[in-house]
Amino acid sequence: MRMSYKKLWLLLVEKEISPATLRKDLNIASGTMTKMRRNEEVALSVLLRICEYLDCNIGDICDAVKTDK
Repeated sequence: MRMSYKKLWLLLVEKEISPATLRKDLNIASGTMTKMRRNEEVALSVLLRICEYLDCNIGDICDAVKTDK
């Protein structure tokens, strides 16, 4: 399985928040933002901070997607 953060990017657009603003406001490392853009795993603590900031549930910002092998 792999992670998908498509919901996060759509939610940011909906709330008119840029990824740069999210990163700055939550003090998220640029490497972590790169991992999210590449749909790679990031620390749960980062995801929970994002959820608190956006006032949403973790399922509102990411999905576990089954991969074909």
